[in-house]
Amino acid sequence: MLFRPPQSPSPSAARMARAFLRAVPALLHPSSFSTTTVSSCSPSVRGGNGNGGFSSFSSSSVVFGRSFHALCGTKQRWGALRSSGRVWAAQRDYRRAARRRSAAKRNNKELELNVSICIEEDLPDDPEILSIAELLRLNAPMAMKLAFDGLKESQYKTRDTAITDVGGFESVELSVLLCNDEFIRKLNKEWRDEDHATDVLSMSDHIPDLNLPILMLGDIVISMETAARQAEERGISLIDEIRILMVHGLLHLLGFDHEISEEAEMEMEKEEELILKSLGWAGKGLIQSAYDAAETNGNAIADSLDDTKKKEGSLRFYKPKFSYIFCDMDGTLLNSKSLISSTTAKALKEASSRGVKIVIATGKTRAAVMSIFKMADLAGSGGIVSAVSPGVFLQGLLVYGTQGREIYRRNLDPVICREACVYSWENKVPLIAFSGGRCLTLFDHPTVESLHSVYHEPKAEIMSSVDQILAAADIQKVIFMDTAEGVSTTLRPYWAEATGDRASVVQAQADMLEIVPPGTSKGSGVKLLLDHLGVSPKEIMAIGDGENDVEMLELASLGVALSNGSEKTKAVANVIGASNDENGAADAIYRYAF
Repeated sequence: MLFRPPQSPSPSAARMARAFLRAVPALLHPSSFSTTTVSSCSPSVRGGNGNGGFSSFSSSSVVFGRSFHALCGTKQRWGALRSSGRVWAAQRDYRRAARRRSAAKRNNKELELNVSICIEEDLPDDPEILSIAELLRLNAPMAMKLAFDGLKESQYKTRDTAITDVGGFESVELSVLLCNDEFIRKLNKEWRDEDHATDVLSMSDHIPDLNLPILMLGDIVISMETAARQAEERGISLIDEIRILMVHGLLHLLGFDHEISEEAEMEMEKEEELILKSLGWAGKGLIQSAYDAAETNGNAIADSLDDTKKKEGSLRFYKPKFSYIFCDMDGTLLNSKSLISSTTAKALKEASSRGVKIVIATGKTRAAVMSIFKMADLAGSGGIVSAVSPGVFLQGLLVYGTQGREIYRRNLDPVICREACVYSWENKVPLIAFSGGRCLTLFDHPTVESLHSVYHEPKAEIMSSVDQILAAADIQKVIFMDTAEGVSTTLRPYWAEATGDRASVVQAQADMLEIVPPGTSKGSGVKLLLDHLGVSPKEIMAIGDGENDVEMLELASLGVALSNGSEKTKAVANVIGASNDENGAADAIYRYAF
């Protein structure tokens, strides 16, 4: 249903700010039509400055009334629209910029089409977005010309005829705003009481009873993210989908409304297809495309409404909320097979390509991390980790900063090391001592071998005695390996008491018990690295699962614990994501990082 605006100017009308991409003057019909736009900009939207770059300044004019029409992309009935009658810039986040009329003298047979292509500021400077905006500045006036021609002697029975012959106006104003899901979702929530994104919103400025020389058609708002998803589902290009949405939105502004009856739907569908075909544009109209999608994939509609879940390939339409993402490895980036899935790898690549720096914070050695990322083709120059990337390793006991330089190292008390080694030898409980990129042990054992074959740590070097281990290198931490029951019932109680305040015991895995210097945590290592980089905790998001991730998640602006994580970790997290075997880290990146 279309909500009609007041029939007289509203003294408390909204201000809308937007920026305009300057259109190249194009004469659609030399005897009757010309096109022009005025470039302007505000803090919330961007537009071209005519020189290939973008400028920013504010200008505004009053919008008398506003009506909204949404849908679109599904066959679901949205119901009546709701308007408060008052919308201010502080609520709407964007205001309208004043347009000045061309100084050129127009004769009575010319109709000036003022088409403004706008890019909302939260869309990144993506080349495809800018290319589409360039095409729209030419395509929109072409679609308007055909749509206006269709109004002449129109036989449609269901179209609202508030706008009939546009020849009585001197000029027509229309804006097309490209945005992301979050922006259009806010509009839907405020104006339609629908808390989800749609692909397109039509927002009418026309007040029939006003005797004005300018026909203010209104605004067509298009979500690039939803459009991209729908284009992929329908097997068409993104520009084709944007054109379809633009035509659909334009027809709503001209009085077509497919929601009021089946006949109205058929009439609007016919006009959509006529315009698209006449212009040689690919694709069917939005109405028919929605039917086709519903028939070919019953879940497509439901999926398209899940706008809270951004998907692979969609991040290019969002600016990152964080400068850094700190990620744990075991149980987080790694699935139960200790591998980075292809889905998680793609999420890391895309986030990195959008300027987000991925930093690993793990109990593993740096060598193990490099090995795992190399298998996923994510290591080395241009990868996620390399010899020059920063990172937090061995539970924060080894920290590497800019250019991959070691900036912090802390060792375990040698007395604790000796006690742990003696316990391992006497009780035949496998132990691995970590020193930088080396792993040392006292005897061969299948669980020791699994640390290399399963967890990708350096192959353990077998030392002949406790003294030899202690003399070989400085030890940062030791790990006992046993069954989960053995760790929880025997090892952890014993060593928690035996170490006292001389060391700390932590667990990243149920079958491993780590003994580290007192006060050690990934959080402290992350904090040290942030200070080194000059980065605030407000700029980071952290993802983890184990109790050794607690301090890191507490430090971050947003802490995400995966559902397979410990209860301690989930208790301090801001949100709980999917499990590591459900690509929880990738899902968290798509959902929360942008």
